[in-house]
Amino acid sequence: MKPNLKFQMYKKLQLATPKIYEEAKKAADALKIPAELRGAFGLTGAISGCPAPLREDIEKAMAAESKKVIPLAVYVDQIREIIKEMYGDDYDAAPVNTCEAGLWVSFDTLVTPPMQGRGDNYRTRYIAPLERHTHHQASYGRPFPPKYKDILADRGSTAGEFGFHGKRMTNLDTVLVPLAGAQYPVHGIKYHPVPLLKNVKAGESIELLRQAAKQHETMLTGFSSLGYDTAGYGYGEKNSDGTPKLLKGIAEIAQSYNVPYIIDNAWGLPFIGTSIKKVGADVMIYSMDKATGSPTSGLIIGKEDVLVTIRRALGMHGNRYGTTSSYGKAAYVTQDPGKEGLTGQVAALKVLRDKPEVVTKPVDELYEIVVDEFGKIDSRIKNDFKFEKSYNCGTVEINYEDSWKDGKPGIPIFTIEDMYAGSNLFQDGLTQMGVIPTIAYDANIFISPGLGTTDDHGQLIHEHTRMAVGALVKLIEIVCNHAGIWD
Repeated sequence: MKPNLKFQMYKKLQLATPKIYEEAKKAADALKIPAELRGAFGLTGAISGCPAPLREDIEKAMAAESKKVIPLAVYVDQIREIIKEMYGDDYDAAPVNTCEAGLWVSFDTLVTPPMQGRGDNYRTRYIAPLERHTHHQASYGRPFPPKYKDILADRGSTAGEFGFHGKRMTNLDTVLVPLAGAQYPVHGIKYHPVPLLKNVKAGESIELLRQAAKQHETMLTGFSSLGYDTAGYGYGEKNSDGTPKLLKGIAEIAQSYNVPYIIDNAWGLPFIGTSIKKVGADVMIYSMDKATGSPTSGLIIGKEDVLVTIRRALGMHGNRYGTTSSYGKAAYVTQDPGKEGLTGQVAALKVLRDKPEVVTKPVDELYEIVVDEFGKIDSRIKNDFKFEKSYNCGTVEINYEDSWKDGKPGIPIFTIEDMYAGSNLFQDGLTQMGVIPTIAYDANIFISPGLGTTDDHGQLIHEHTRMAVGALVKLIEIVCNHAGIWD
C-alpha cells in the first residue's frame, strides 16, 4: 500500500528493516561478493573511522624517515615550504593531529573574544550558511536564531556533557543563515530537517549572508563554511576558473568587515581542489587522512598574518615571538601531530604537487563505473540521479533530490540523525552486504576510491569497485520497493 504522507513511508521502512537487511544479504550473494572481501572493502577510504590503507609511496617515505634523527620542526618547515611554493610566500601552514583540531584552534584564536583585560568579557558571533555537517564548522558557538538551538541535539547528547555541545566556546555565537534556493524539509526514520542544496542560488545567498552581517555587525568576528565544490553541497555555481561563487562571495563579505573566513575543507585536496588563494579565504583546514593518502592528521593553510596567531597557540612559533620554528608549549600543544603524521604529510603533499594524476586518475575511472552501474538501476528511478566528479574531494557525487520534485514521493532520504541512530538504511544496509558504507544522507552520496578498491599504488581495482557500487544500486532498489513508492 502506497503511503500518503512522508512520515508514513519512513514508519513503513522502519518496520521493514529486518526484511530489507535479509534481502540485502541475499543480494550480496547474487552479486557474488567473495567472502574474503566482505567487510574488507567499501565505497570510500575517506572516513575517519575506517581510513584507507596507506599507499606504498607514502608508506616507504614514512619508513625511510622513521630511521632518521630529525627534529619535528624540520618536517613542519618542509610542509611550510611546499605550501608557500604552491600558494605564495604570503601563505603559511600549521600541521595538527586532526582536522577538527585545526577547526578548534582556528576558531579559538581568530573568532572568540580575548580572555585578558579588565572588566566583563564581550560576546562575539560568526556567520555560517545552513548547510551540511554543521556539527563541525558551525557548532563552536551557541546557535542563533534560537529556533536552531537543538540542531545538534541528538548528536550533541550522545557523549553527554562532552559531546558536540561541549565544543561551544566562551561567549561565542553561530549565526545560521538558510541559503536561497535550498530546501530544508523533514525526512528520515529519525525524522529531522535535511538540507537539500542542489539548487542553491549563489548570488541571492551571498546577499542573504551580507544582510546577516549587517544585522550582527557590532558582534561580528568571522565567517565559516565548507570548502566543497559540488552542486549537492550548494556550490554548483562556479566562476570561469572553477571557484565556487558562494565561497568567493563569503570571502568578499568577510574582507569588507575585516574579519576572518575559516573554511572546513576536510574532504579536500590541497593544490588540486578548492584554492584558498582563488577564494580569498583566511584559513582552510584539511583532514589529511581522507583524500590525500596521508596518515591520520590535519593541516591548516592560511594567510601568514593569521597563521602567526594560530602557530603561537600551537607552540610552533618559536621560543620568543618572531623567531624560527620550534616545538614549545602553548594552549593547543595537545593538537601536535607525531612524526608519522608529519612525514606522511610531506610525502602526500609532494605527490599532490608533482604527480596529481596519482589521485585524479582513479576518480576519473570511478566516475565512469558509477555512471555505468547506475545506468542499470530500475527504470522508474533511473532519471532521478545526478552525477558529478569532484577533484577537490577525490569523489563522485550521486544526488537524488530531484526524485521529490513536483510534490511526488521519491527515493527515501535519510538524515544524519539516522546515521547516528543506526537507521540510515543506505548505510547500514550496505554493512549487511559486506560493503563498508560511505556518507549517504540528505539525498546525497559521496563515493571515493581507496577502501579495498585500489591497489598498493592507489590505482583503481575495477572489479572490486563495480561490486561495491553495484551493491549500492541493488540496495537502493530494495529500499524503494519496501518504501511503497511504486505501489
